[in-house]
Amino acid sequence: MYAYLGGIIRAADGIAESVGGVADHVHLLIGLRATHRLADVLRELKAVSSAWVHNEIGMHGFAWQEGYGAFTVSASQHEAVRHYIEQQAEHHLTRTFREEYLELLRRSGVKFDERYV
Repeated sequence: MYAYLGGIIRAADGIAESVGGVADHVHLLIGLRATHRLADVLRELKAVSSAWVHNEIGMHGFAWQEGYGAFTVSASQHEAVRHYIEQQAEHHLTRTFREEYLELLRRSGVKFDERYV
């Protein structure tokens, strides 16, 4: 799945620097052109990968969640983020996705209402 997601990003003329995750979520470190619109790229990523999972793997009940979280990353932090993505299995032995996501939001200074997370 991760390789397929990277291929979708490359087909959209983006750069898939790191793709990984665990059973209930995925992280992507991607480079996009200034002309890309994130919502369009992610809508295409979800649509194409969902069709692939349904048709090629046969998991007809598979569906992405409706929303997503996106954060910009400075060039100086790419290696740290790449490492973070590669260590997801170990990372989630001690923290849930929800705990992880709420911490990312807080550390990034994003205002949010926990009822909608």
